[in-house]
Amino acid sequence: MPVTMRDVAERASVSIKTVSNVLNDHPHVRPEVRRRVLAAVGELGYRMNHSARALRSGRSGAISLVVPDIRNAYFAELAAEVIDAAAAFDLSVLIEQSGGVAERELELVQGRRTVTVDGVLYSVAGLGEEDAEQLADLPTPVVLLGERIFRGPIDHVTMRNTEAARAATEHLLDGGRTRILALGSGPEETVSSAGLRLRGYRQALAARGIPADPRLVVDAQPWLREGGAEAMRAALASGTAFDGVVAFNDLIALGAMRALRDAGVRVPEDVAIIGFDDIDETRYASPSMSTIDPGRREIARTAVAFLRERIAGSDADLPPREHLSAFTLRARESTRS
Repeated sequence: MPVTMRDVAERASVSIKTVSNVLNDHPHVRPEVRRRVLAAVGELGYRMNHSARALRSGRSGAISLVVPDIRNAYFAELAAEVIDAAAAFDLSVLIEQSGGVAERELELVQGRRTVTVDGVLYSVAGLGEEDAEQLADLPTPVVLLGERIFRGPIDHVTMRNTEAARAATEHLLDGGRTRILALGSGPEETVSSAGLRLRGYRQALAARGIPADPRLVVDAQPWLREGGAEAMRAALASGTAFDGVVAFNDLIALGAMRALRDAGVRVPEDVAIIGFDDIDETRYASPSMSTIDPGRREIARTAVAFLRERIAGSDADLPPREHLSAFTLRARESTRS
């Protein structure tokens, strides 16, 4: 027979109501009693009926993570971190893909599908600052990820794009590289990830007194291996000389590294290259690839914690918060002199 809440109550020597309070995370339970109940739950292997709890509480126990493209390894690994962080709060995670299209992004946070989840983690790619007001008064709590909207009406968790890209560029400069290609941004990018990373690249050059050469700013679309490879082939065909590459994500860098190898250009002897995101593949590339760890785990844990607080309504009077994660430069073989 299945273990019931009554069985747990008898094992812990408490009332059924107390077991319910513990399982529903009510705050007014003495720590010793909570420990006793949770110990009984573990010993008996009790499993809570989440459907019944949802009917009673009006909550589903699920949140949604909206990302532009799950093929991008950064978002796949972010999703894994979010799932781990959410599990600590007994929340399940539904993954949605927007394709970076503004209309689809709005549909996923304003439409009927939000009725099935308690909150949304929302990585924006298509919307911009001018769309911020459309995120006010959403029917479901939302925490914003990414860089397209600042000072919006909801909580925002993101990375230090400009500072991290500056550190990546300085790393190449410190290695003696002076003709550094910025791979992954058009010259007019501003508030996107690409634009913020381009700003950091330019700041690093300016601080060393190196004039910015517009020929060294090369866009790469999509931000996948094929985009990086095609952009690198175009850069090589242009005849523009360069001895270093700051790629604005790791997949661009991996594609670029393959195109360099195909062209007989050695990494790092002829061209040093550094990426951004610290995806798992960078450790096992040949050569292993230097990159920026943008604090993905910190982003996931902070965003889930913010969202859970909004769902619980425990900080209803708190104004929108912004959190910037710490970053780490991972120096590997692709930038060693």
